[in-house]
Amino acid sequence: MARMTMIEALRSAMDVKLADDPSVIVFGEDVGYFGGVFRCTAGLQARHGEERVFDTPINESAIVGLAVGMAAQGMRPCVEIQFADYVFPAYDQITQEAARLRHRSNGQFTCPLVVRMPTGGGIFGGQTHSQSPEALFTHVAGLKVVIPATPHDAKGLLIAAIEDPDPVIFLEPKRIYNGPFYGDHSGKSVPWSQHDGGEVPEGHFTVPLGQARVHREGTEATVLAYGTMVHVAEAAANEAGVDAEIIDLRTLLPLDLDTIQASVEKTGRCVVVHEATRTSGFGAELIAEIQEACFWHLRAPLLRVTGWDAPYPHAQEWDYFPSPARIARALREVRKD
Repeated sequence: MARMTMIEALRSAMDVKLADDPSVIVFGEDVGYFGGVFRCTAGLQARHGEERVFDTPINESAIVGLAVGMAAQGMRPCVEIQFADYVFPAYDQITQEAARLRHRSNGQFTCPLVVRMPTGGGIFGGQTHSQSPEALFTHVAGLKVVIPATPHDAKGLLIAAIEDPDPVIFLEPKRIYNGPFYGDHSGKSVPWSQHDGGEVPEGHFTVPLGQARVHREGTEATVLAYGTMVHVAEAAANEAGVDAEIIDLRTLLPLDLDTIQASVEKTGRCVVVHEATRTSGFGAELIAEIQEACFWHLRAPLLRVTGWDAPYPHAQEWDYFPSPARIARALREVRKD
């Protein structure tokens, strides 16, 4: 075991797969010589060569289009979109080509492709560097969607994603690249070296896609969260004095409904948390699933704590960002009899 940041864990995952599988290839804007804008690929080109890790033009549709063609011919591309906000020029390639290839070819071709993207806010990135587009991909049949909340899971999930035979959208919460974030933007940063989630096995290991994790056990309410919000929800439960069970979804698609259902049936109450805008966000899908599966066990209305239905503001970031105070209010509300 080694203590790693999420950046180091992601780099380790790519390093492991580049070393043990010659079909794996890494490319994107500035990922080669420079090592990526967040340094996730630093050193990989020097270790594995310019034919395995290389830079591309600033053209997201070309990056993903090239990767789809490579994947169809037996390669396993792991490509980086510099910010999730920039993925939209490649949305057609992802949703109409990568996601459909297995189905439209009747299984003659697959698309073992991973699209890595830093996602979310909390870094004063403003409108075009803070978006959380996960719901736009969970709506597309044929894709898998992953969002880790710890370095341990980041490495295990990324290796599993690279080994998966179908396309995986891998969203990395950039606010927690270097340490967990508990929602206090003026507080002291906590490094991953002081958190259990920063303990990462060396070498090859996987975290299976489609399996949620109980981040914190509790009996009074269930909180469903992913990415940065897992840690903010933990701070909120402590602030509210509620014995909340926090479920880290890890994979949004496929969704681990069994773990969710078991928790909600135990607590009878549920709060869903995400950074993305409220309307048609993934939280709405979670609430629909819980309503269908757990209706007779519910003791209070299901609540959402989300970003607002507005472009991500720079000046009012901490009003937009779901805070421990907002989540704590929701927890107190669902606990009322």
